[in-house]
Amino acid sequence: MRIGIISGEYPPMQGGVGAYTRILAAELANQGQQVFVFSTTAAENSDPRIHLTNTLEQWGPTSLRAIHHWADEHQLDIVNIQYQTAAYGMSPWIHFLPDTVGSHAFVTTFHDLRFPYLFPKAGGLRHRIVHHLAKASRGVIVTNHEDWEGLSDVPARQLIPIGSNILDTLPEHFTPAEWRQKAGAQEDDFLLAYFGLINSSKGLDTLLAALATLREEDIPARLVLVGDVGSSDPTNIAYTEHLTAQIMSMGLSPYIHRTGFVDELDVGAYLTASDAAVFPFLDGASYRRGSLMAAVRYGCAIVTTTPHIPVPTFVDGDNMLFVPPGDSAALAQTLRLLYKRPDIRRRLQARAAALAGEFAWEQIARSTINYFQWVIEETV
Repeated sequence: MRIGIISGEYPPMQGGVGAYTRILAAELANQGQQVFVFSTTAAENSDPRIHLTNTLEQWGPTSLRAIHHWADEHQLDIVNIQYQTAAYGMSPWIHFLPDTVGSHAFVTTFHDLRFPYLFPKAGGLRHRIVHHLAKASRGVIVTNHEDWEGLSDVPARQLIPIGSNILDTLPEHFTPAEWRQKAGAQEDDFLLAYFGLINSSKGLDTLLAALATLREEDIPARLVLVGDVGSSDPTNIAYTEHLTAQIMSMGLSPYIHRTGFVDELDVGAYLTASDAAVFPFLDGASYRRGSLMAAVRYGCAIVTTTPHIPVPTFVDGDNMLFVPPGDSAALAQTLRLLYKRPDIRRRLQARAAALAGEFAWEQIARSTINYFQWVIEETV
């Protein structure tokens, strides 16, 4: 199959959609597919099996014509857009791609259903424009249970989860003590890790408040923030400034290590060396969170928030622990339990490692190929 993938993010741009697209494209190529990627001038490619077109400056109306020409030029069997509004600069034009690619079978992969900004008081129009993209597509892939329900009126949808956006194992000669020291933690400290972009939906305010509570109780808790602001969402900068002010006002600076953007080996090392990985998402744990999938892959003791919609594979008390979103007292209580009960931490680590096989990229790519073939057959 000649598969075309459109993505508003692609390495070296920072963001979960870009990381997903790069990994998926490589795995599709591993399984014998011809892969073509369309992105902006910020994208780069080091994989000779993947054909990258990176001449686009911005996602305006001219991008529709450019994509149509790209699809025709490469004689694509299927065109697949990786959709997340922030990755396309919140542009409305991208929602009309299925109407402009001609005879090419078109599939949209929804990473979330957040609506684009159009103009003040656009209201329901924003909802309709996203659903137009879904209904005009010949196939729809959703990556999580929330969007599966949100697109219940789209009959040809398929749920295919994302996998970890961190693939490397660990640095050569890895020792937890070395990486704990890099994070400012000693052997007896209780080291917490957060991994991911800094965004207001991630609940980091709640995590900081819980950390302050633990320190007030003389629990030697420390936090390593692994990640950076990211490339797509401009609100991340303002939120990062808010968090910095919160850290200062709470007197937490001596107990927090911020890594900034680091490579995959470093991410795995920090996660593995930590006592617990904490993801206090305001919208609950979900398949859409690649950072959570990374913690699963590395077999972390995971504390996260109760899913908004039940996720069958995420089991509270078995492979992770749930707390209510936005509840710093509940989060502090759960972290206090893990500090006092290393046996619970070890059980969570083992169960998370066992769960990792559910999200293997080889299977994700195989499911994607099978769905693309089904869409093409239905189109004929």
